[in-house]
Amino acid sequence: TITICTFLTLTSAFKQFDVNMALTNGTGSVTSFFGNYLTNGTQMLALNIYNTAISKNNYALGQAKAILFFIILAAVSIIQVRISTKKTPKVVLTAVAIVIAAYILSPFYLVLINTFKNANGIVANPVSFAGASFAQFKTNISNVVNNSNFSFWSAFGTSAIITVVSLVLLALFGGMAAWVICRNKTKWSTAIYMTFIASMTIPFQVVMLPLVSTFRDVGKFLGINMLQSIPGIVFAYCGFGGAMTVFILTGFIKGIPYELEEAAAIDGCSPEGTFFRIILPLLKPVIVTVTILNGMWIWNDYLLPSLMLGQNGKVKTLPVAVQAFVGSYVKQWDLILTAALLAMIPMIIVFLLAQKQIMNGMVEGAIK
Repeated sequence: TITICTFLTLTSAFKQFDVNMALTNGTGSVTSFFGNYLTNGTQMLALNIYNTAISKNNYALGQAKAILFFIILAAVSIIQVRISTKKTPKVVLTAVAIVIAAYILSPFYLVLINTFKNANGIVANPVSFAGASFAQFKTNISNVVNNSNFSFWSAFGTSAIITVVSLVLLALFGGMAAWVICRNKTKWSTAIYMTFIASMTIPFQVVMLPLVSTFRDVGKFLGINMLQSIPGIVFAYCGFGGAMTVFILTGFIKGIPYELEEAAAIDGCSPEGTFFRIILPLLKPVIVTVTILNGMWIWNDYLLPSLMLGQNGKVKTLPVAVQAFVGSYVKQWDLILTAALLAMIPMIIVFLLAQKQIMNGMVEGAIK
């Protein structure tokens, strides 16, 4: 479990773009509302690739950096897996877990306490509860929800539609693909499965440069607008989320007795009927895990919607709307942090309610 979680966390951290973009405003050198508490921001490699290709319009150099990024990530992943197989004292693991938990929760703590303050209170003392009040919290929420520059309900509805449709398609087609890969013991099936696994380590920044032009060409060929539209970004999420979905579901399906399918075939059940009547109901526990993991990623994702929907387009997800809201209210941190909190709350609730299913499904899908 530790190996799986560490691997996923490490690859995610190396590919991190959204947080770096938000904290530095895309430049890598900007101070925030913390004043003396924080120094200038730092430009991570993912953001550097984006700025090289998009801001400086140097796609060749950006693609070269992206390929180098993939090589570094692959090497680090291999080293991490080898290290994680060695036995480590439980006390050390517990101490490391506490430090990591505190580090991860600290941004949420800062966002939460500062939504109870006004702008002056945040600037005066951003790291304590001094100046916080529930009345100010209600005022901040009202100002954000009713602000025409944010369009909270519109962005919320767009994020909900994109997330729900993407999750349904990922669970359905991912389950079909995983079932076929497991039950067809051929070299082609193995090659396809290993391709899915390998694609999990590829940073999105490697493929983001030709993504827009490719989707534009595909849209023209199909006669469907793939950019600045919900169908286009749903299609993209199905592609990028398919690897992890197939990986987890394949591990789980390997533990399902093949005799169940043989009995269904003897009773005259078609392959389609076997999948929907036998396999799919048995996949329910692990589908819950995959759905929650993909849901948190899709709901919180900023980079893909910003590329495909545009930062100033009519269709905006909540992360894109929050970033646009930051641009409109650079100094009003009370409104900015409240908007960020409202965007986080749905997935926090879902995760807290289903964290047990997440871990159980990951372990079962990985070791069966």
